[in-house]
Amino acid sequence: MAVNVALLGAGRIGKVHAKAIGAAAGATLVAVADAFPEAAETLAAAYGARVSTIDEIAAAGDVDAVVICTPTDTHADLIEKFARAGKAIFCEKPVDLSLDRVKACLKTVEDLGATLMLGFNRRFDPHFRAVRAAIDEGRIGDVEMVQITSRDPGAPPPSYITSSGGIFRDMTIHDFDMARFLLGDEVTTVYATASVLVDPEIGKLGDYDSATVVLTTASGKQCSISNSRRATYGYDQRIEVHGSKGVVSAENQRPVSIEVATEAGYTRPPLHDFFMTRYTEAYAAEITAFVEAIETGTVPSPSGEDGLKALALAEAALKSIAERRAVGMDEV
Repeated sequence: MAVNVALLGAGRIGKVHAKAIGAAAGATLVAVADAFPEAAETLAAAYGARVSTIDEIAAAGDVDAVVICTPTDTHADLIEKFARAGKAIFCEKPVDLSLDRVKACLKTVEDLGATLMLGFNRRFDPHFRAVRAAIDEGRIGDVEMVQITSRDPGAPPPSYITSSGGIFRDMTIHDFDMARFLLGDEVTTVYATASVLVDPEIGKLGDYDSATVVLTTASGKQCSISNSRRATYGYDQRIEVHGSKGVVSAENQRPVSIEVATEAGYTRPPLHDFFMTRYTEAYAAEITAFVEAIETGTVPSPSGEDGLKALALAEAALKSIAERRAVGMDEV
């Protein structure tokens, strides 16, 4: 039987997830809720779903699961609401911007035995998963060093900066999760440095647009993360893992993978313009994994605990910048 899914939020990321739900075997989008009725109506009509309120979805007998794509400050309350309603829950990262609020929310989920999956979609990117597979197969030996490059093509508007929690809780949080995914070992120390090099307005709002983070595990494994809100050449997404026997890497992806060689030199098409196109396969795969977890009764991954640990790394990075020193994870 199909898993009936309701979508909360019909904005940019909501549209991405609606497409993923529509393409997932065993899933049917049955309802859409949004604070803006026209947005909900347009998206619902495209997938043959109905427009509902959040309360109606919570009470609906034909809704098995919800996908939460609403603003961050609503996530924890909605997770708890639908956990109490007995629905399986997929939520975009983060659960909340406060570690204490996240812990309280996850306690409610645990007490109710609810199903919760966090939207760290990059774990499902086929290229990054192939890197993880090469590690698991022992092809590069023991992991020693990881390098993650993640640079957006342009800075978001000031209105987004003020509500997102800043670069570490919003952008780098994906890289923190990817670091844990690749290192296979928990981070014990965080050292971060950050600047405002792209847009002075971002600095006025108390945030940064350029950052470098070094993570170290108890066994000495290291991960360096490079972030920027400006990449004039496209959406820059690369990883490299160095091991005792070799190295494995995932290069940037392009909509068309060709290379033209002439007397003028070699040229290749531009990179993807942003996450909606770069991670299309990843978004589809994570929703498929969510549906399969519901069907089989297994615990989905990434979990709420993964979300908590990634947010804790973000808090440690902010503390490191404020105090200009390496910060132990036992301090946050």
